[in-house]
Amino acid sequence: MQRQGSIGGSAAFRIRVAGSVLLVAHLAFVAWLMLRPLNVPWVMPANLRPLAGVRADLALGWPEAARRIGEGLALLAPLGVLLPMAHGRLTASPLASLIRTAAAGALVSLAIALLQTGVPGRVVDVDSLLLNTAGVTMAHLAFVPAARSRLRRRKGLERRAPAPQQTPQGRPPTIPRVEVTP
Repeated sequence: MQRQGSIGGSAAFRIRVAGSVLLVAHLAFVAWLMLRPLNVPWVMPANLRPLAGVRADLALGWPEAARRIGEGLALLAPLGVLLPMAHGRLTASPLASLIRTAAAGALVSLAIALLQTGVPGRVVDVDSLLLNTAGVTMAHLAFVPAARSRLRRRKGLERRAPAPQQTPQGRPPTIPRVEVTP
């Protein structure tokens, strides 16, 4: 039995499978990239003050700041598209989908930060959690609503306003009466 609101037939299955495979591949890449030990002579202390690292990046000048902030935004940004793609619903509420995707992105970023505490040379940075979540949210807002709208139009699922009720001219609409007896 097919879920209500999902894409029809085998196309839905292909989109979900492609989304799931790409999601797993991206998460494997992120885990490999962020959980490798670093061979450094010393490490900075953990940054637990929100936006302190962003301020430090901005103090380095705009090219270096743009690179560092862009890396933080781009690391998990594909999750903003891949998570709804793996879910595969066209008629999902846009706000619920955004909240669900942003929360999942924040949890993945938090899991990476917690796993980094056991990796030599890596430290926890609360700014990476904020930037990763913002990247997931921005990617979702940039691509998912337009893609869902396009797929709904192609499948003929576009939401339409209900037609107004027509009554014969000169006669008021009839209201059914309900009698109450003791």
